[in-house]
Amino acid sequence: MIRTKKTYTEEQIEQLSQEIRDLKEKKNAFILAHYYQELHIQDVADLVGDSLGLSKAARDVKDADMIVFAGVFFMAETAKILNPDMKVVIPNLKAGCPLADKCDPDVVAAAREKHPNAPVIVYINTTAETKAVADLTCTSSNAAQVVKKLGAKKVLFGPDRNLGKYVQKQVPDVEIIPVPENGYCIVHKRFDLETIDKIKQDYPDAILISHPEANIEIQEASEFVGSTAKLLKYGEKTDAKTIIVATEKGLVDLMSRKYPDKKIILAKDTAICRNMKKINLENLRDSLKYNQHEVIIPEDIRQKAEKAIVRMLELS
Repeated sequence: MIRTKKTYTEEQIEQLSQEIRDLKEKKNAFILAHYYQELHIQDVADLVGDSLGLSKAARDVKDADMIVFAGVFFMAETAKILNPDMKVVIPNLKAGCPLADKCDPDVVAAAREKHPNAPVIVYINTTAETKAVADLTCTSSNAAQVVKKLGAKKVLFGPDRNLGKYVQKQVPDVEIIPVPENGYCIVHKRFDLETIDKIKQDYPDAILISHPEANIEIQEASEFVGSTAKLLKYGEKTDAKTIIVATEKGLVDLMSRKYPDKKIILAKDTAICRNMKKINLENLRDSLKYNQHEVIIPEDIRQKAEKAIVRMLELS
C-alpha cells in the first residue's frame, strides 16, 4: 500500500480548510484543483476538473489577484502560459510528473529529424519547454479529436504511449508515432487484469472503466475508456451498480462520494499519485499566506507554448 504523505484528523481538516477559505477571500485568490487531489483539497477549491477543463478555467480567470494550483507542476505552468498577467503559485514545487520528464525538447528534436514532415502533438502532461517546441498540445479528453481535425497522415505523439494507442484506435487512418517510444504514467501502468479479475470474482456484475493512460489490455477489457471528467460522467449515467475504475484514487474517492448508491472500486490499491499528494492542506494554506512558489516562465518560451495550447483549444 502506498501511503500519502499527510494524514489529518477531521478536526485538523476543518481548521485548515477554514484557514484556507479565509485566506482565499483575503487574498482574492482562485484555487484550481485536479480530480486526483485528496477530497479535502477538492473541497476548498473554486473549481475541480481534468486537464482540459482546468486549462480553460485558468485562461478565463480574470477577477482574481492570484491562482493557486493544486496539481502537479506542468498544470500550474499551463495556467501561467494561458494567463500570463496573473500570479500563479503552486503549493509544492516538488509536485512533478515523471511522465512529463520523459519527453524533453531534445527527444522532440530527435523525432523531428527522423520524421521532418510530421507535426508534433504533445500531451498537456509536458513541460513548458516541450510545449514550446511542439506544433500543438492535447489532453486525454480531446486527443483523438485534435488528431482527427489536424488532418495529417502521420503525427509524432508523446509522451504517453498508451494514450497514443488509444488515439490510434479512434483515428485508424493516421499513423501515430510514439515520442519517446515507451513513455508511460507510472500510476496507470500499475493496473493489471489479474487483479481486476479477482475483483470481478467478488463482484461478477461489475463493469470496468479506465483512463487511456492505462495499458492497452486494460483499455480493451473496459466498458468505457475516457478522461477523468468523462469517467466521472460515465459513472453517473451507467446503470451498473458496481464500477471498477482504472485511474488514480482521487477520482475514485470523488465518484464514491457523488454516487453513494453505487459501489466504486479502485482497480488497484496502489494507484495513488505521490506527486499529486504532495499538495496538502498545510502547503496550500502557506502558498496563500506567503504567496510562495510562484510559477515563472521565460516569455519567449511562454509565447511559443501558448501557441501550441491555443491551437489545441481551437480544435477541441
